[in-house]
Amino acid sequence: MSERRRVFSASLGTATLFLLVQLGALALVEPFRAEGFQPVENPSDPTNSIVYVALILVATAGMLAVFRYGGQNVVRLTLIAVAGFISWYVFVVFLPTEPSAFGAALLPLAAALLVVVALYVHPEWYVIDGAGVIMGAGAAGLFGIGFGPLPALILLSVLAVYDAISVYGTEHMLTLAEGVMEMKVPVLLVIPTTLPFSFRDLAAEESSDDEAANPESVDESANADDSDPDESTDADASEGDAPGAESGPLERDALFIGLGDAVIPTVLVASAGAFLDAPPLVEGIALNAPALGGMVGTMVGLAVLLRLVFDGRAHAGLPLLNTGAIVGYLVAVLATDVSLAAALGL
Repeated sequence: MSERRRVFSASLGTATLFLLVQLGALALVEPFRAEGFQPVENPSDPTNSIVYVALILVATAGMLAVFRYGGQNVVRLTLIAVAGFISWYVFVVFLPTEPSAFGAALLPLAAALLVVVALYVHPEWYVIDGAGVIMGAGAAGLFGIGFGPLPALILLSVLAVYDAISVYGTEHMLTLAEGVMEMKVPVLLVIPTTLPFSFRDLAAEESSDDEAANPESVDESANADDSDPDESTDADASEGDAPGAESGPLERDALFIGLGDAVIPTVLVASAGAFLDAPPLVEGIALNAPALGGMVGTMVGLAVLLRLVFDGRAHAGLPLLNTGAIVGYLVAVLATDVSLAAALGL
């Protein structure tokens, strides 16, 4: 496949997954409200954002510690269970709730269990992406109805700064991405650029490479008298990079992007649809002009992000995506009858 076609297919695939998460979240806003799924009592309280950011920091630290001491299976099973739980929230508002047994609707429960089994037994890229879209739309919809405009804006602003620090400063987000990639769970979206690509085979190959590249073998090769200086320089250049960083994204068979990069800006989009008094643009979903502005801004940020990623190195996504969502949201607000004070949650 030519480089131009790879760029087009990767860009189109990524944009499609983001759009599905955003439209899914907007479609879930009103059903979630009707079911009483609002996760907090006061959506306008800005401390909701601080609590959520604190939970992210604790969860990140916990996962890094688990990776360090070899508890990946526990994290994998936990994340698969979380995917099933959030999927149940989505299915229970879309699938029939009859028949039921022991107070539980059987069809939504069976669909959620199917997601869990598929992730555990066959974590191929299309299973990961399908579960990721369901999980991302559900999470963004829940947080959208739980975060009013001000908490949502605070959340996006703080996480954009945190993402930049964790990628360009401490770089622990790259370590986290490497760990979750090996676990094959829907916290990464996988966009193939070649038809024969298999995420399961890729993860298995990288696990084998990690086992082969143990510290003792590295030390032996470094101390060998007949080592080639040019070869050792090449090895050092790729040491410590994220998975697949030894080659540019267009030289690999898939593009990877964090599910959080799709979910976090969508929180503002769903919040706009839930809380701003603007007429819906599409019947049946909470898509109004400010929400559409946030969607367009997110896509502009995504386009810039992909352009940087195609240059061949890892980049923080949320600074661009969140900034795009916020700017697009505010521009759309100014073009409507919604007051700026209401849009800022003041």
